[in-house]
Amino acid sequence: MNDRSDQTVRDLPEITAATDTRDYLSHATRFAQRHETYDLIIDVDAHLQEAQFWPEIIDLLENDVLKQTAQAMLKGGSAMPLSNLAPGQNFQSMAGRVPHQSGPRELTDDPETSGHRFVQIVRRAMNTMGVDYQVIFPTAMLLLGTSPVDGAELYLSRAYNRWLRDVILPQDKRILGLVYLPFNSPEDCEKLVKDFSNVPGIVGFTVTSVRHAPVHSPSYMRLYAMIEETGKPLVFHAGPNWNDASFQMLNRFISMHALSFVHYNLIHMTNWIVNAIPERFPKLKTLWVEGGLAWIPYLMQRLDHEFLMRQNEAPGLKKLPSEYMKEMYFSSQPMEQCHPNALKVTMDMMNAETQLLFASDWPHWDFNPPHTVTTLPFLSDEAKRNILGLNAAKLFGLPIKRVRP
Repeated sequence: MNDRSDQTVRDLPEITAATDTRDYLSHATRFAQRHETYDLIIDVDAHLQEAQFWPEIIDLLENDVLKQTAQAMLKGGSAMPLSNLAPGQNFQSMAGRVPHQSGPRELTDDPETSGHRFVQIVRRAMNTMGVDYQVIFPTAMLLLGTSPVDGAELYLSRAYNRWLRDVILPQDKRILGLVYLPFNSPEDCEKLVKDFSNVPGIVGFTVTSVRHAPVHSPSYMRLYAMIEETGKPLVFHAGPNWNDASFQMLNRFISMHALSFVHYNLIHMTNWIVNAIPERFPKLKTLWVEGGLAWIPYLMQRLDHEFLMRQNEAPGLKKLPSEYMKEMYFSSQPMEQCHPNALKVTMDMMNAETQLLFASDWPHWDFNPPHTVTTLPFLSDEAKRNILGLNAAKLFGLPIKRVRP
């Protein structure tokens, strides 16, 4: 056991997957201590690295054939059977700067903490960064929407949701979850909304964006109505897909990573707006996660330009496409800070003060700690408070009260 109560920055011979999160994030802790005046910080995008907990999820599979197949593959040395991980995705770990990307192997033997190993690791990260709540997403499961294995997404999503509900969420009220919707099976999504909408700690429903299902399909209309009735948001989480035919022309991970996350957001958002889904479900709130921010003003301008010339092709719209986008919510990570003037314009165009939510994406290699927001010189103090926590509290219905140590 190592005492990190003083959060001292230490010189380490190397950083590995076994490095203590509190050592890894010690600089973030120093920034957090400078910004104690921000009473509520909610991280709307942090990740489970499923590999080390995959056997627990596999054990909850309700399909005996898939369960036995996956268990046999685990015994044979496969780390994550049925997960649909694409070749090349491990470049995130190998070429990245955060070895925790592959799954932390640090010790969790602190006497002052308890619970499931994942709960301890999440709690450690929250406390180190000065975060009150974290919303948890899976990682490898973000690619299940294009799995060729019949039933893989459906049964894995059911197992994951039960694991989250029964094992993780009851252990710490600061850890929040979203129901993973197997979007290729609309009727099963509807059942999950019924079964999980009132589960403590569940604050919304998520669709992984890496898929080829058109969001405006009539088969989803009843689902959207059900989610709208719950008052909880529908969250689209972007992801990479090097297997997509378009991206197979790219020969570097950096190229695929730059384009792939944005690609699926552009398609789903365009279909969502042009087919007037916001008009059909005006109380349905949407949050778009991990696509960065630079794509937002581009799509606003492009859709407005096209709409003004061909309004007859989008007869359901009652205002400019950009006006609908200004009413949607977006997460802040990865924040493209290379061009500060462009970032300021982007935040102005998207109404960041009321619509942007802080996200770290921890423990992925390109994560952003809270001071990514607090150090922006062009944001007012009120805007920073909103982005760091108040906007998320409003969206998810959370109390405006500090709960971090």
